[in-house]
Amino acid sequence: MRAVVISDSHGDYSNVQRILLSQSKAEVVFFCGDGIEEIEDLKNSFPEKMFVCVKGNCDWGKQMKTTEFFTMNNKKIMLTHGHLYQVKFTYQNAVNTARENGCDILLFGHTHTAYIDYMDGLYIMNPGSAHGYFGTYGILDITEKGIVTNIVRLK
Repeated sequence: MRAVVISDSHGDYSNVQRILLSQSKAEVVFFCGDGIEEIEDLKNSFPEKMFVCVKGNCDWGKQMKTTEFFTMNNKKIMLTHGHLYQVKFTYQNAVNTARENGCDILLFGHTHTAYIDYMDGLYIMNPGSAHGYFGTYGILDITEKGIVTNIVRLK
């Protein structure tokens, strides 16, 4: 199963739409916050996709969770924006929370810097920021053979 991971679009509706159009095989869209309005506007255009979203520190007034746990192909995923875990200073708080909750995958944003790692059984991905000319997003593939994470730069 393929998922697209997007974060920090900050009003860039065009880039988010381009990402979703370019990833037609993705069944799930994970949105890590800061630009939830673009996602809400695009949900109707992509009814075949499941959207799992959290709000970020710039999604003012939205009544949504800041952290969400989701299972995909028997892998537990922690989705958060990251600001409440101080990810601009250290990833350790988010990593600890993911481990405490038995997660296999941690997805977060907030830093606007794409990042992928694997630490002792935990896959970690920050898709970067979908905003602007140098925007990035993530691809998460979960199959019977394993987990693959990739960062894609918009062109």
